[in-house]
Amino acid sequence: MRADLHIHTYYSDGAHSPAAVAEMARRAGVELVSFTDHDNMEGMEEKRAAARACGLFFVPGWEISSYTDVKVHVLGYRCERNGAYEAFLAARREGAVKRAEDSVQKANAALGLSLTLDDALAEQREKSAPLHTMHVVRAFARRTGADVRRLYEELFTRGRPAYSDLGRPTPAEAVEAIHACGGLAFLAHPGCIRLPAAERDALLEGLVRRGLDGIECIHTLHTESEREYFLRYAARHGLLVSGGSDFHAEGAGRTLGLPVFSADSALLNALAPL
Repeated sequence: MRADLHIHTYYSDGAHSPAAVAEMARRAGVELVSFTDHDNMEGMEEKRAAARACGLFFVPGWEISSYTDVKVHVLGYRCERNGAYEAFLAARREGAVKRAEDSVQKANAALGLSLTLDDALAEQREKSAPLHTMHVVRAFARRTGADVRRLYEELFTRGRPAYSDLGRPTPAEAVEAIHACGGLAFLAHPGCIRLPAAERDALLEGLVRRGLDGIECIHTLHTESEREYFLRYAARHGLLVSGGSDFHAEGAGRTLGLPVFSADSALLNALAPL
């Protein structure tokens, strides 16, 4: 079954509604989707209805942004909104506000501006979800006329003047949160983890010991050699294999439904019921 299991909507830092994204997936020939917004599962019934209206199979998903010395994303599938989720979401909302306030203050100092948290909040489409760093970036881009992606890379990434990682969980805590919600935890785009290969593999080994269920081997930014490496790694460790575009917006360099990924029977059985 052709699948895209890594898609963002405006429930986090994506640009489009669930309905619009579902229609794009249908046109792209995708059959199975998961909308994996950052740090929340808000709007899940809207997302499910949008997928089904387009004749798509659907699995609930989200993507937790976690940090060690670097950013490590963990995808969660087939999770339930339970007490553990509500507690985790509350912590992420609180942490997101503190992080945004920190970044706004630092960016103002770097750029000689006087934006406020309200400017970032004005960029957020869905208020039930945690505020995202990209909402802060968009507020400053709107004020300065800068390109959003370039501004993010130059000012808000680790080591840059406006970077903040306040309120972020660790990768192990992300896996634990997903399991506490009854879901399956997959390491997202491991080829994008900015660590030397040996350190990255040590991180992976630690997450496997924590019960990691799978790896996103097929991803827009993975090279062919990275794809093959992580497929072999998943096979050696008995991990499930997922894939996705990591789509955020049309014209932003990632195409919904690409690279082509076909979910195998092991993954489909693990994700059932769809």
